[in-house]
Amino acid sequence: MSAPTVRRRRLGATLRALRGSRTLEEVAGASSGVFTVSRISRFENAKNAPKAKDVDALLDVLSSLGAEVSDELRKALLTLTREGGQRGWWQSYRGVLTPVYEDLISLEADASSFSTWQLGAIPGLLHTAEYAREIIRATAMSDAVEARIDALVEVRLARQSILTREQPLTLWAILAEGALRTRTADPAVMYEQLGRLLSMGARPNVNVQVLRSDAPPHVGQLSSFSILGFGDHPDLDVVHTEALTAALYVEEREHVSMYRDAMQRLTSAAESVEHSAELITEIRNSL
Repeated sequence: MSAPTVRRRRLGATLRALRGSRTLEEVAGASSGVFTVSRISRFENAKNAPKAKDVDALLDVLSSLGAEVSDELRKALLTLTREGGQRGWWQSYRGVLTPVYEDLISLEADASSFSTWQLGAIPGLLHTAEYAREIIRATAMSDAVEARIDALVEVRLARQSILTREQPLTLWAILAEGALRTRTADPAVMYEQLGRLLSMGARPNVNVQVLRSDAPPHVGQLSSFSILGFGDHPDLDVVHTEALTAALYVEEREHVSMYRDAMQRLTSAAESVEHSAELITEIRNSL
């Protein structure tokens, strides 16, 4: 059995939060034999992938015990459950993508917003093909990655469809100025990439800000991070951070809240969207 996905862990964490101070024995007892203690525990700990009917029934039990289960939350959790077993386009790249990368793409597909702070590179959702190729090649730390660069570029470009779908993802990207001044092997690659930033930043669902290199010390100096938001249900929000050899998902509500505060600070510290576009244009014209 594969390791629990982020989606399943989010579901389990929400069910655990709804249970609150009630014991597993209390919930199992209130279910009239439908659920055992071990079965509820496996759902909460993402050991088992529940069916939608099981989640619906468990929500009824929790509601009968006083948990606040709104119609909107029930709908969101049932959607989360059903889509957990659906095959996404990215699964045709099995063998190319790591399970963690598949999790990220799956979460992007479900999310309504994506807020990202990037310290050293432009975010993948805004890449051109050639810039993506250079970044992937530059950060490849194994021959295996080198061998699948073309496929990884395809995936990166395919991910961008969420920005132009019928109900597009809202993207808020804050970039360190240094990321815009990267010297690619061919200056035309960076010229095209900065043009892509400007054109995408003109879309109503995309905002791009630049944090100048001479800005005072700030909360983003330690690392890049992204927050995947799920609309009216902030308890389902997830933070994604990435290092050279691993990626980390932060799901605990208090920790996610800290990242939201950090994003707000970065938003305030960065140039406005309008001034950022002017700065990007200035850098682009200097190439």
